[in-house]
Amino acid sequence: MAETGASPLPPTPPAQTPLFRAEQFVWLTARVLEQRLFAYHFLHGGADPVETALDAYRNEDGGYGHALEPDLRGPVSQPLHVARALRVLDSLGRCGGQRVERVCRYLTSVSTPDGALPAVHPSQRGYPAAPFVPIVDDPPSDLLATGPVVGVLHRNEVWHAWLFRATDFCWQAVDSLETSHPYEIQAAVTFLDSAPDRQRAEAAADRLGRLVREQRLAVLDPDHRDACPVSPGYAPGEHHFPYDFARTPGSLARAWFTDDEMERSLDFLAAEQQEDGGWPIRWRRWAPGTALEARPMVTIEALHTLRSYGRAIG
Repeated sequence: MAETGASPLPPTPPAQTPLFRAEQFVWLTARVLEQRLFAYHFLHGGADPVETALDAYRNEDGGYGHALEPDLRGPVSQPLHVARALRVLDSLGRCGGQRVERVCRYLTSVSTPDGALPAVHPSQRGYPAAPFVPIVDDPPSDLLATGPVVGVLHRNEVWHAWLFRATDFCWQAVDSLETSHPYEIQAAVTFLDSAPDRQRAEAAADRLGRLVREQRLAVLDPDHRDACPVSPGYAPGEHHFPYDFARTPGSLARAWFTDDEMERSLDFLAAEQQEDGGWPIRWRRWAPGTALEARPMVTIEALHTLRSYGRAIG
């Protein structure tokens, strides 16, 4: 028999699933955009609030700025911000219409003479930027900036005059890759996964997969990361794993890795969730605010990857 006046039992806490822990992290630390994205993808939230949050970063020139990509600060539009905006719209199934037409006009206005995109347009000068992002007066075309944009536009069957030359540039850049680094390969995969010429894309992906293994660009055994060199200029420990290249089972990069290699990398990704519920960033931290803004983005991406491979997240 219970004692008179005894305190009631405390409520049972919710199950500490990876998703629950990540949700608490997002509400605690994320920008409004990432909060809305998390709600849309994992809590049955609406797409309209995500678009409204994304509009806060849009400029009159059709591009996006205002540190949408945290490593570039300031108000000016930049190709890397646009790539991020297109990924958001793509995840909503809303990458089309007048909004994307305006984006393509902006891309045309900042393209290099060969029709592709620079990593950073010189308009960034005067505003804070990560020290590993060079700002020059006449920047060259860059696969890291161009490949993801072209890939997303092709995946959404967007047709615009800008795409023709930019697609040609991506093919030339991918075909000429010999010595590379992980982020460049990731950009190439994003392009190849949606390139219209599927036979050519599969052949190119097969060659890049051999390059990744030969140059040890992916850590195949997380317990022996020291066996893989970190690319020059990267932060100490800034390794890449099979899931970084094959974000979904349907990616062409999935064929680069055995089932055991992929499973080990996914086990490692799941175990990387931190005590606060978020996932860490592995690249170089150069300002406190940028790391804080980037971690919710990385957390949402980790959850997407785990879920796409059938891993239980909650």
